[in-house]
Amino acid sequence: MSYDSFSLELAKKLALQAGEVILEIYLRNDPRVEHKADNSPLTDADLAANEIIVKGLSSESKCPVVTEESQVAWEIRKNWKRFWLVDPLDGTKDFLARVGGFTVNIALIENNSPILGVVYAPKEELLYWAHSGEGAFCNDKLIVNTSKRTDLIAADSVFHSTKATQDFLAKHGISKVVKFGSALKICKLAEGEVDLYPRLNGTCEWDTAAAHIIALEANCKLIDIKTNQNLSYNKKTFLNNHFIASRNDLDFMR
Repeated sequence: MSYDSFSLELAKKLALQAGEVILEIYLRNDPRVEHKADNSPLTDADLAANEIIVKGLSSESKCPVVTEESQVAWEIRKNWKRFWLVDPLDGTKDFLARVGGFTVNIALIENNSPILGVVYAPKEELLYWAHSGEGAFCNDKLIVNTSKRTDLIAADSVFHSTKATQDFLAKHGISKVVKFGSALKICKLAEGEVDLYPRLNGTCEWDTAAAHIIALEANCKLIDIKTNQNLSYNKKTFLNNHFIASRNDLDFMR
């Protein structure tokens, strides 16, 4: 087994383990909640999943690990060529609202781009994964967005939609919108359930990295609206620029 194949299987294993613990806390329906400096919620499910993933990656992989709950200063990571980038519980608000749609996101970054990614939605029992050059999969079934729809369907956030997003959709005559939580929006794009996902407010690198490689391997793209290039990773700040995720044949940057 190659190192990258081992890394992918490790990420899948840890995502499933973390998802199992998250689902136990979700079904228990009494999560302990704190708030971070930015007032975003932090639950015992976030912390438990983070511990499982960090411990597993650190013990079985040589690559350093960055997670939403254990960030690393720029001066330490600025010369890293390869590292793990993790969101142990993406969609904490969805988790707390008990609407499902939360995920575990694990990506391996190499030279500022994701080369493999795993997104696991424990409530829906959906395991998405991709490795560069080897396709994208959901529950081991190959997925690819082959849609040729002209009456486009957009994905939007359950809790983070904005007026800018609504204005963008109106400008392009898009009225069909389906709402998903977390990285599932990008995964649903990869599956072809939607045609685009405009994200015109804040996200961080760990929110998108794992789903990004899944989208790339499924005939889709995530375009940074400032650079007109695919999103880049391991920047000085972990904040993403606003982006448009879409099928490869669509161009909203003109």
